[in-house]
Amino acid sequence: MFVDGRQVPEGTIIETDLAIIGGGAAGITIAREFAGTGVRVALIESGGFDFDADTQALYEGEIGGVDYTLDGSRLRYFGGSTNHWGGWCRPLEKEDFEKRDWVPHSGWPITRDDLDPYYPRAAEICQLHSTNFDDPEGWKTDKPVEPLPLAGDEVMTRFFIYSPPTRFGEVYRPDIKKAENVTCYLNSNVLEIVPTENAAEVDHLRVATLQGNGFTVKPKTVVLATGGIENARMLLLSNSVATAGLGNQNDMVGRYFMEHPHIPYPADILITDEKLVPAFYRTYTPVEKAVMRGCFMFTPEYLARTGRLGTVMTFYPREEVKAAYTPPKDGDATPEKKAEREAAHKLDAGILQAVRSSTALPAKNDALGWRFGIGCASEQQPNPDSRITLSEEKDALGLNRTKLTWRLKGTDATSLHQNVRALARAWGGWGEGRIRIMFQDREEWTEAEGWGNHHMGSTRMAADAKQGVCDADCRVHGMSNLYIAGSSVYPTTGTVNPTLTLVALAVRMADHLKTRFANTQPGETL
Repeated sequence: MFVDGRQVPEGTIIETDLAIIGGGAAGITIAREFAGTGVRVALIESGGFDFDADTQALYEGEIGGVDYTLDGSRLRYFGGSTNHWGGWCRPLEKEDFEKRDWVPHSGWPITRDDLDPYYPRAAEICQLHSTNFDDPEGWKTDKPVEPLPLAGDEVMTRFFIYSPPTRFGEVYRPDIKKAENVTCYLNSNVLEIVPTENAAEVDHLRVATLQGNGFTVKPKTVVLATGGIENARMLLLSNSVATAGLGNQNDMVGRYFMEHPHIPYPADILITDEKLVPAFYRTYTPVEKAVMRGCFMFTPEYLARTGRLGTVMTFYPREEVKAAYTPPKDGDATPEKKAEREAAHKLDAGILQAVRSSTALPAKNDALGWRFGIGCASEQQPNPDSRITLSEEKDALGLNRTKLTWRLKGTDATSLHQNVRALARAWGGWGEGRIRIMFQDREEWTEAEGWGNHHMGSTRMAADAKQGVCDADCRVHGMSNLYIAGSSVYPTTGTVNPTLTLVALAVRMADHLKTRFANTQPGETL
């Protein structure tokens, strides 16, 4: 059921078995997993059912390092950021979980095998209708799904499967409403996770609304699921007993913040005929009950041999290239810009003419071929200096706002640049086109060119408390009953969107907690 926290009388004490802080993809998933059990669940959500500007403003903060938008990258109401999620889904690769000698601070305390039982359940929750991410022959279609025969062993075709996208706050609201053992408190903000005197376990949560009333939640177990930035902020704000914040005895909370740099225009692909590129590479493609899209990724052997980070590349048709240049109608363009456009056209036309001469393909109706654009998302090397701390500024609840200092390394840019070159080699070896690289190597990134709004790494999991904030079960090191859900626990990002994996981790956590509750005696602290 749902309760408006603004209607809870001041000073109320709510006792529960499990408190989940945050009603996004992870929090709702865990709450649903407990629906209908004998475990009492309090799901605490900062917002209501709809966007509210005052609640959203609680995300505002201070920026250092790479320019970024805090309040525009997340939504603070029931369903969280699934309310504007794009729906791209794919599991992390096996290699993403492993220690890579060329990637400092890499390696998860779990393996892909540990998550494999949970990916199908996550795919069902995300409404994918398939888990066929890698086998083109497995798609039942009228026409075979045949990957492009690119040359070499560096580039491979992989598939994303799309969620509708699932709006968790809408699709799963009825499940929360009818669950007699689950109470969702809307418009309720956790001010602090208050531990016992020795900071070894959670004692209670201090909760308040923007309207001024406050109440207390006393749980046996707590799951913090407020997102890749707010998870770290909440641990740092919970400092009345542990002055550095909960889980922060080794100064690890907030460190290693990561994103997926998205570069919208790193290269042009020039091809003699757009029909040579199957439609499933170019757009959302219905297959059976699912919707998929092909992309290019890089083989584990290539990444290990070259010491590169991963990249996902998609592409799309931009425009036809003709032998004769027709200036676009743009009265505001400067003479320099016009000259630049004409020079680019001449270069592309010359490249396509050279390709056609080698393949003996005649041009039709003055059309030499097509120009495709490339979009890409890249892995970021974990960086302890890329971090979340507390600002001196206060929000409407009197809490210190977030200060995000996001830093990228030169290796991040070098990997992307070299991966584009590898794609160019594969494409050129195929013989039907060429790639013109726009993205140049650089020592660092200091300006935003495009980002995935994928917040990861700020409360990373690690077997050693000196290397991370939580363990392989996502339980905070040094605390018996505080867990963290969401992509903030990722030690490395991989190259694919984080939602499917964070949902799989949430299902795994729910199974773990069910076992713990089943083995706990009445009155015993979990």
